[in-house]
Amino acid sequence: RALASESAAPLALQGLQQQLGCGLMAPEPPCNQAGPVGPFRTFASGAVQTVTSEVVSASKLTMSPSNNIKYNEFNHTRKPPGTEGAPFAYFVQTGGRFLYASAIRVVVLKAVVSLSAAADTLAMGSLEVDLSGIEEGNTVTVKWRGKPVFIKHRTDEEVAAAQVPVSGLVDPESDSDRTVDPKYLVVVGLCTHLGCVPIAGAGNYGGWFCPCHGSHYDGSGRIREGPAPYNLEVPEYKFLEGDGKKIMIG
Repeated sequence: RALASESAAPLALQGLQQQLGCGLMAPEPPCNQAGPVGPFRTFASGAVQTVTSEVVSASKLTMSPSNNIKYNEFNHTRKPPGTEGAPFAYFVQTGGRFLYASAIRVVVLKAVVSLSAAADTLAMGSLEVDLSGIEEGNTVTVKWRGKPVFIKHRTDEEVAAAQVPVSGLVDPESDSDRTVDPKYLVVVGLCTHLGCVPIAGAGNYGGWFCPCHGSHYDGSGRIREGPAPYNLEVPEYKFLEGDGKKIMIG
C-alpha cells in the first residue's frame, strides 16, 4: 500500500500539471505563456478568457467635405433656395442700411453746421457804408470786425499827390492797386508796426501819422518814414450797384 501511494502521487501531480498547463517545479519556461518569458510563474493563455470588442475604423469618423449632401426628408423638408424668407431678409437688410445712412447723414450735417459761422457772426463779417455823407477831403472811421477802418474822400490834388514812383517806397505798391475808385481810399486804421491807431491828416506826407513810434503814411496809406514795415492794409470791399455811393466791406 505504501508503494501504491508513492506511485500514485507522481501521477496525481502530473494530472494537476496538465490541468494548470505548466509544471509546479519545472525549471523550463511555461508552455503557451501569454506574458514575457522569465523566471516568474504566470498563467497559461488557455486559462484566461480573452474578450474582444468591435473597433470602429477611424476613417469612418473623419468628415470629408463633399457637395453631395443627403438630407433626411423625414425630419425636415428641403425647399428651393430663395423662395422662402428671402424677401423679408432683403427688406431687413435694406432697412438697416437706410437707417445707417440716415444716421451718418445727421452726424455729418450736425458737424458741418457746428463748424459754420452763426448768422450774427456773418452779419458782423460784412459792413455796408454810405459814402454820400462823406464830404470831399474828409475822413470817417467805421468799425468792421472789431477794427477801425478809415474811409477818405480824396480831392483831385490828393489823388495826384499819391502818384509817386514805387521804386523808392518801403513797401512798393501803386495807388491804383490800392483803390477801386481813386476818389475813395479805404484802409484798416491800424499801424503795421505795433497795431496803434494813427492820426488822420497828420504827418510829413498829409496822410496818417502814428505818434507811438513815429511812422508816417502818405495819402494812399503807404509807409514813407518810421519803423512800420508795411503799408496800411486795404480790406476787401466793393461798390454796390446803384448810384455808386455805397460800398460793402468784407
